[in-house]
Amino acid sequence: MFSLFSLMVLYPFWQTFALSFSDAGGASTLGVHLWPDRWVGDAYRFVFSYQNILVAYLNTIVRTAAGTALIVIFTLLAAYPLSKKDLPCRNYFTVFFLVAMFFSGGLIPNYLLIKNLGLLDNRLALILPGAVNVFSIIIMRNYLMTIDKGLEESALIDGAGYFKILTRIIIPLSKPVIATVALWAAVGHWNAWFDAMIYIRDPSKTVLQMVVREMMVALDLSQSQFGGGGGMSNANLLLSNVRAATVMISIGPIILVYPFAQKYFIKGIMIGSLKG
Repeated sequence: MFSLFSLMVLYPFWQTFALSFSDAGGASTLGVHLWPDRWVGDAYRFVFSYQNILVAYLNTIVRTAAGTALIVIFTLLAAYPLSKKDLPCRNYFTVFFLVAMFFSGGLIPNYLLIKNLGLLDNRLALILPGAVNVFSIIIMRNYLMTIDKGLEESALIDGAGYFKILTRIIIPLSKPVIATVALWAAVGHWNAWFDAMIYIRDPSKTVLQMVVREMMVALDLSQSQFGGGGGMSNANLLLSNVRAATVMISIGPIILVYPFAQKYFIKGIMIGSLKG
C-alpha cells in the first residue's frame, strides 16, 4: 500500500521531468509519458535563453539564503525569551505577536511603508518585511519550552550568560525546529513573486518566479505552438515542453534541500505545535 502511494506521488513529478526532455512529437501524443521517445534539451535551452533568467536565478538564490538566515536568527532571538515563564510581561508580548500574526495593515500601507523607508527597487524590500515570522516564533517558543530547564540552570551556576547558553546549549538541542523553520522560510522566499512585482522595477534585481511568470504569460499569448530563439522551430518544441522545463527549474533547489531537512521536519513541527 505504501509503495502504491509513493508511486502515485512520484508519477506527476516524473511525468513532468520526462515531458521537459521530450520533443514536440512525444509531448503531443496522448497517454502516459514515462520515458521520452527522444531525449532533447530544447525546452531548457529556450528557458535559459530568456532575458534575465540567469540573473533572476542568482537573485532568488541570494534572497532565499539571506531571507532564511534572517528569519531563523530573529525567530530564535524572539522565541528564546518568550519561552521563559519568568519573563516580565510575557503574556502581553505573546498577545502582541499574535495580534500581528492575524491582522495586518494591508497592501497599500505596506507599499507606503516600503516607499517611506526608501526600499523601493531595493533587494532589501524582498527580505526585511518578512524577517519576523510570528507563526514560526510560536512554534519555536513551544519547542524551547520542552527543553529540560536543568541544563540552563547548571550553565548559569557555572557562570555562563544567556547568550552563551543560547549558542552552546539551546541551538544544538533545537536542530529539528530550526530545520523546520528554515525549510518553511526557504520555500516561501523561493516561491515568492508578488512582492517583487510590486517593489522591484529594475530587471537586474527581479527574481526567478517573476521572470517565469512573465515568460508563461507571454507564451500563453502566442497560442500552443511558437518559434523560439536559439535555432528552435515549431517542430521541435511545444508550450507544454517549456512549462514542464520551467517547473523543473523552479523546484530543483528545493527538491535537493528537502531530503536533508526532512528527518528533522516531523519531530520539529509535532513538538513545537503540541506544547502550550
